[in-house]
Amino acid sequence: MRLTLLALALLSLPLAAADPKPKDKGKPNRLAKESSPYLQQHGHNPVDWFPWGQEAFDRAKKEKKLIFLSIGYSSCHWCHVMERESFANEAVAKTLNDNFVCIKVDREERPDVDEIYMTSLQVVGQSGGWPLTMFLTPDGKPIFGGTYFPPDDKPVEGGTITGLKSILKRVIDLNTEKGGELIAQANRIAEMTTETMEKNSRAVPLIPLDRELVKDAVRWFEIDPVHGGIGNKLQAFKHTKFPRAAALLFLQQQARKPGSEKLAAGVTLTLQKMAEGGIYDHLGGGFHRYSTERTWTVPHFEKMLYDNAQLVELYAEAYRQTPDPLYKRVVAESLSFIAREMTSPEGAFYSALDADSNGREGEFYVWTDEELQKALGNDADVTFVKAVYDAAATNFEEKYHILRLPKPTAELAKDLKMTEADLLAKLEPLKAKLLEHRSHRERPFLDTKVITAWNGQMIAGYARAGEVFQSKEFTAAAAKAADFLLTKMRGKDDRLFRLYAAVPNEKPTPRGTAFLDDYAFLLHGLLTLHDATGDPRWLDESKAVADTMMKWHGDADHGGFYFTAHDNEKLFARSKDSYDGAQPSGNGVAARDLLRLWAKTKDAKYRDASVRTVRLFAGTMKTSPGSVPSLSRGLDELLDIAEKDPTALGPKDAPPAAPAKAPREARDVVKAELKAGEVADGSQPFTVTLTIAAPWHVYANPVENDSLKESVTTVEVYVGDKKVEAAIEFPKGTAVKDAVTGDYKVYDGTVTITGKLPRKKDDGVLEVRVRVLACKERLCLLPSVMKLK
Repeated sequence: MRLTLLALALLSLPLAAADPKPKDKGKPNRLAKESSPYLQQHGHNPVDWFPWGQEAFDRAKKEKKLIFLSIGYSSCHWCHVMERESFANEAVAKTLNDNFVCIKVDREERPDVDEIYMTSLQVVGQSGGWPLTMFLTPDGKPIFGGTYFPPDDKPVEGGTITGLKSILKRVIDLNTEKGGELIAQANRIAEMTTETMEKNSRAVPLIPLDRELVKDAVRWFEIDPVHGGIGNKLQAFKHTKFPRAAALLFLQQQARKPGSEKLAAGVTLTLQKMAEGGIYDHLGGGFHRYSTERTWTVPHFEKMLYDNAQLVELYAEAYRQTPDPLYKRVVAESLSFIAREMTSPEGAFYSALDADSNGREGEFYVWTDEELQKALGNDADVTFVKAVYDAAATNFEEKYHILRLPKPTAELAKDLKMTEADLLAKLEPLKAKLLEHRSHRERPFLDTKVITAWNGQMIAGYARAGEVFQSKEFTAAAAKAADFLLTKMRGKDDRLFRLYAAVPNEKPTPRGTAFLDDYAFLLHGLLTLHDATGDPRWLDESKAVADTMMKWHGDADHGGFYFTAHDNEKLFARSKDSYDGAQPSGNGVAARDLLRLWAKTKDAKYRDASVRTVRLFAGTMKTSPGSVPSLSRGLDELLDIAEKDPTALGPKDAPPAAPAKAPREARDVVKAELKAGEVADGSQPFTVTLTIAAPWHVYANPVENDSLKESVTTVEVYVGDKKVEAAIEFPKGTAVKDAVTGDYKVYDGTVTITGKLPRKKDDGVLEVRVRVLACKERLCLLPSVMKLK
């Protein structure tokens, strides 16, 4: 991927945060009167911020200025760092104010804006994150961008990260000298972004809905065999680990199937290790956002409502299948945390707790030896707590303890020569002491806005826990929150609002048009509440929410659902989201919701809408199954029903749209041929020949560039549908020089891969699976897994 001018802005990496320095509040700007806590945090910057809106774009057009766009959220640590270092800096602010129109966006309020500009960064081969920093034309088209930038150039690991001041100067010079080129570049990136976001709105793929799609999705996920969690075996499961609840719920579903013992063990290990690790708050309950390393020890300390909602549902479902006391304890402690710290007086749920206290990440949650001694009061208790929570040595910034369980409590009890029951009984009052001591520290910022989608997820978590543990308290909390949303967050036309929030010194009010995830996630919560209670009210409300979602977000021509409503603000692209990250996609959840609603009501319109949604994304399930586990989960449930009721797949005579003429996935430009040798001496050689059409290339193995490891060509070998270890030899690739992403290696033309596997003559059928990602200048296709026999 080579686009002119990109190199100057895309070398953004997280750095160690500077110690915060006290500063006086400056003169308030426009953001000081916004309802978003994140925007309010920038409300006294010297930067002349605009909230997202027509006023900012009109100003940019009138003054012929580029737009500086910054997107983040209230609990984002690096957003705070950039605010302190750059946006509170008078010199940076003057440069921004004199040369740009500056817009600040809360991604939780406007996920549609966040999605379009995050996609625009990714289509040019850059990884995204927050804060998201973009330069736009006056009409909102993306020129280039990055994530966090320090204010000044900084040396890092033998290189230099370009600082924001240098980037601003370079952009100003380029706009003066080569403004036409910037506009042309923005038009190209906007076209690429539109193509990516609207690919699911143009045609229904000709791919059968079958079990093979589900099996492909299961095989896609690699679980760390030592520490649990989903990761990349090629990278030895290093780097950050997210809980990925949507994927774990899918794998948990599949682990119940016969012959899935290995998968079940991997899911169980993951749930155990997350609950034992530092990502879990052992004193206050609830999970932090993700682990910064492989072992779940050192988290990124923010606590998000949506993470805890999904994980409560995950652990409750795990307990239903296997009544492990650990799962019950995690659910009870997590919901205690939600009730204590994240619930409004009206019963709705707040959004997030910040990672920082006093400007330092994790300060609220970590411990020094002296603090443990002061809180507990005697050496025996300190020794016991340190033994239980693996706190003999520090594990954070060389001076702090993050509490974590080094092994299951039954094994710890054995080591300490006591029963598990006695260990837990002794630990409970000590945990209470530590929690009480911690409560006097400077608390992380609490984002009190109420988001419909996230509340829907928490309603589902409470309701599922109420059903599994037969808890009237949990079910009542779910019902109270549902009442709030349906009375306060729904207008007279049955349409939902996105937020319930307040501008300073005023009472909170419902705000903003709802998005697809608001409808889909609330529908999920209401259906789960109906599962738990059997109360027909929740089924009636489910139908009402589903009908409104189908009316304002459904695509009558191709199926599926748009993220934005039909009458929403028109951006330069409009998507149907399918990707499951920290949050499941709206389409993935909607497909399952509608299938569940059909099962409860037998109304065929819900079944048909579900089937059409799954069909629309069948191509993604085939080419990139790891990105859509929610849809794969929905497909599996659909196929289960179809085995008993063939009408479940809906009308069979609806003609699908013609496939696109241009290549869409790698198999359209890469041909693969397998030649297997004779079985002899317990092994079998084989070759795979790839023929790659010009001007395309695929990424070599090794690619020799860490940022491209996910794109490398891979070969897996199966015999009788069971994966076997084979010795694979890849050819050397052709070197490509790239100033933006760094040098890397590719295959083009014709290449041959050789391999040898252990094998007996009477073993099953040999199958070789080759995964390739094909790219050319400024364009990459969807990856393909080609199965060769």
